[in-house]
Amino acid sequence: MTEEVEDIVSANVRRIFTELAGDVRRAMLLKLNERSLKLSQLAKELDTTIQHAHSNINRLIEIGMVEKKPNGYLGLTTYARTVMSQLPAFQFLAEYRDYFQDHTLGDLPLKFERRIGDLHNCSVVRGVVAVLQRWKLMYQGAREHISTITSQVLVDLIEPLAEKVRSGTKLSYIMPEDVIIPSGTFETTEKVSWKSLLAEGKAERRMVKKVLVSTIVTDRSAGVLFPNLKNEVDMGMMFYSEDNVFREWCLDYFRYVWSSSQMFDKMKLRPEI
Repeated sequence: MTEEVEDIVSANVRRIFTELAGDVRRAMLLKLNERSLKLSQLAKELDTTIQHAHSNINRLIEIGMVEKKPNGYLGLTTYARTVMSQLPAFQFLAEYRDYFQDHTLGDLPLKFERRIGDLHNCSVVRGVVAVLQRWKLMYQGAREHISTITSQVLVDLIEPLAEKVRSGTKLSYIMPEDVIIPSGTFETTEKVSWKSLLAEGKAERRMVKKVLVSTIVTDRSAGVLFPNLKNEVDMGMMFYSEDNVFREWCLDYFRYVWSSSQMFDKMKLRPEI
C-alpha cells in the first residue's frame, strides 16, 4: 500500500468515527439498520426537524453510508451495514471500560477478540457468592448440555451438577494442570459416584496447561469470566446472558479450547495443603 493510499484510508476511517460521534447521525444509522424510512418518517422517529434531519442525512449520503432509493426511501449501503455490525464491540468495551482497566482478555485468540461485540447483550453478576449461585441456577436450568472451562474445583457445586448429569444432561468440562483440589473434593465425588458418570460417558473431561478465560455454556444460557492483571480468573464478576449470539460466542470458544486440549491426567492434580 502506497503512502498516498494509506492517507486516503486513514482519512476515511477518521470520517467514519466523526460521523458516528454525532448522536443524531448515529441514531439515524441505527433506525435505518432496522428498516428503510422516508426523511419525514426518520425526523419524526428521532423527534427532530426536517431541516436538521436533512443536513445530517446529507453528510451520511456524502460518505456513502446512506442511499436514497427511487421510491424516496432512505436505506443503508452495504458499506454502512458492515460498519454497523462492528458497533457492538465498541459498545461493549465502552460500557465496561472501567472493568477492563484492571482486567485483560487473557490468552483469548484474535478471532474471538474480533467477535467481542457478540457479548454486548449481557448483564453482570457481581460478587463471588452471586456468581456461584448463578452457576448453580445455570446447571439446574440446563436440559441438553453443560460445557464449562473452569480454573477452580467448585466443591459446593459438585452435588447439584452430578444430579443434573444423572438426569440426562451431558457434561463436558476443561480444567488446568495447575488446578488445586480443595479438601473434601474426593469425598464429595465418591459420594455422588463421579467415576461412574465418567465411565458411562455421561460426563467427559479434558485438561489444558492453564485457564485464563473461564466460561460456562448450557443450551439455555452462558457466562464468561476474564482474568485480572495477575492472570487469575476473577470469580467476582461474570458476564451473563441468555442471548443466542452471546451463547454462540461462549460455545465456540469452549470448542476451540477443547479441540487443542489434552487427555485428563489426574496425576497432575494438586490437593490443597
